[in-house]
Amino acid sequence: MKLRTRFIALLILLCLTLSACGGENDLAQSDTDTAADTEDSVIDVVDYAGSVVLNMGSSTAKTEATVKTYIDGDTVHFYVPDDVVEGGVLKARFVAIDTPESTGKIEEYGKKASNFTKETLSKATSIILESNDENWNPDSTGTRYLVWIWYKTDDMTEYRNLNIELLQNGLAKAYSSSSTTYGSICNSAINQAKALKLNIHSGEKDPDFYYGDAVELTLKELRTNLETYSGMTVAFTGVVTSNSGSQGVYVEDYDAETDMYYGMYIYYGYSLSGTGLDILSVGNEVRIVGSLQYYETGKTWQVADITYRLIKPDDPGNIQKLSEGNSASYLLTDPETFVSSKVTVNVNDEDVEFDYAALVMSTTVEMQGLEVVSASTTTNEESASQGAMTLTCQSADGHTVTIRTAVLYDSDGQLITTDAYLGKTINVKGIVDYFSYTDSYQIKVFSTDNIIIIN
Repeated sequence: MKLRTRFIALLILLCLTLSACGGENDLAQSDTDTAADTEDSVIDVVDYAGSVVLNMGSSTAKTEATVKTYIDGDTVHFYVPDDVVEGGVLKARFVAIDTPESTGKIEEYGKKASNFTKETLSKATSIILESNDENWNPDSTGTRYLVWIWYKTDDMTEYRNLNIELLQNGLAKAYSSSSTTYGSICNSAINQAKALKLNIHSGEKDPDFYYGDAVELTLKELRTNLETYSGMTVAFTGVVTSNSGSQGVYVEDYDAETDMYYGMYIYYGYSLSGTGLDILSVGNEVRIVGSLQYYETGKTWQVADITYRLIKPDDPGNIQKLSEGNSASYLLTDPETFVSSKVTVNVNDEDVEFDYAALVMSTTVEMQGLEVVSASTTTNEESASQGAMTLTCQSADGHTVTIRTAVLYDSDGQLITTDAYLGKTINVKGIVDYFSYTDSYQIKVFSTDNIIIIN
């Protein structure tokens, strides 16, 4: 019995040994398979933007161009011959692609795509625009044209296609690309970008994007969609142009597509001190984070609930200084435009008409040659505005413009009264403001330096 037991034990041990050996062989085979799979998964990277050839002899419409204005990743305004577009400016929308937004509601990788387009074309010594067929075709807005962008630098012998280059760098998605001239190459470029996990396909956070509770947008987007963002926490950038003297500042930002400035009043109240107040110094380019509110008394919009936490300077909920030494625009504006003009702006792919003054609220403007025909002073002793003036002015073409001043003092510290301006012709620099009592727009002036008597 003992011999039989010992034999069985030896048999079991032998089986276990053979099993272990087999396991090692299986493992080695598994490793070999994994290595083979890894080799098969190595991507042979193709430069699709350089592989496609610009055929100048084809029937598609083409023209030489130079950059007028950079808008965002897939929109640029170009100077072209007058026989291409009346006026010689073609507003190009890159065909077959869609880059993340950077001019409205800001999206991840939108700024990176915009910077890529600007940096690439700024180095170009030759740019060719090509339509998808023999005609110059407008997009859905009717104001931009769908084109392929070809560029070449001094050290290049052949043109590169920027549309496809954005795709292959993972900075754009395909947009109805299959039906276009270079559709198959677009698909290959985007598939490669996905395989390489580049930028928007990476699954990683955009280092240039703020991941907080605020909706990232531009001042244009905010000013043209006030009701949409009412009560929401919003974030945008702009230059601080003026201190209101009552716990608030004005900021403005330029929009290249509409060639206009957009502004907002920022009310910080008593919530800031020290570094927070320094950030909002005039001339600083800042990132503002706060809630959009309708100020019922003044019947105007403002951004409030401004915060700065010193212990968390990089908190996306903080206001931040981006640069300093910037200047207000003080855009030269004629009285007729200010008083009665309408402006049409494309908002969410629809043309919307605005009163000019309403659209440029809280921005800086300059007007020249205004005659002060009447003037009054705030005399309420309980008001912080006691001594402030309202100057009613007329332009040479008969338009009436109202100037509202802060309490102004001369170099000797004496209060400036209406006698200083009544009957005089002046040039004025100020902030576009709204006066609820008269339901009209006016220019608000905070410094004597911004009212110049010319006769």
